[in-house]
Amino acid sequence: MSNETPGNPAAAEGADAVAPETAVEAQLSELQLELSTLKDAFLRAKAEAENVRRRAEEDMTKARKFAVESFAESLLPVMDSLQAAIAQPEASTPQVLEGVHATLRQLAAALERNKVVELAPPPGTKFDPHQHQAISVVPAEQEANTVVAVLQKGYLIADRVLRPALVTVAAPK
Repeated sequence: MSNETPGNPAAAEGADAVAPETAVEAQLSELQLELSTLKDAFLRAKAEAENVRRRAEEDMTKARKFAVESFAESLLPVMDSLQAAIAQPEASTPQVLEGVHATLRQLAAALERNKVVELAPPPGTKFDPHQHQAISVVPAEQEANTVVAVLQKGYLIADRVLRPALVTVAAPK
């Protein structure tokens, strides 16, 4: 007599035992394949992130190294003008003065191109300790705590104070 008879509990149990074992093995195999795929995707994403980080680091290094390149380039004509002036020792005073003015214009244009802005507050401007440095407080016929005179111009670079303007300030009355 065979174990596969419909009423035999041992035969039914054996058939059920094989089916779940095969299903578990199939599921395990499927999960291992998915794990392998996810692991590969993770490693690729990790490598890509590392490449992006390395490229960004290189870009930052180059930016720091060559940050003044544009500024230096715009100052070269000023250097050329000064060297040309020195090469002309027989120049008259009016010629030298004209050359100095032309060189000053070149320098001002170079600073402007590089976002360096002159800071020279007109008299009567309210004193701003973030942009001005008070050298002295003097009696004046204007409102207290306002600029009386600029002793030395200041400069801003992209809204940041490079050097404050040196000013005298009106004393309280």
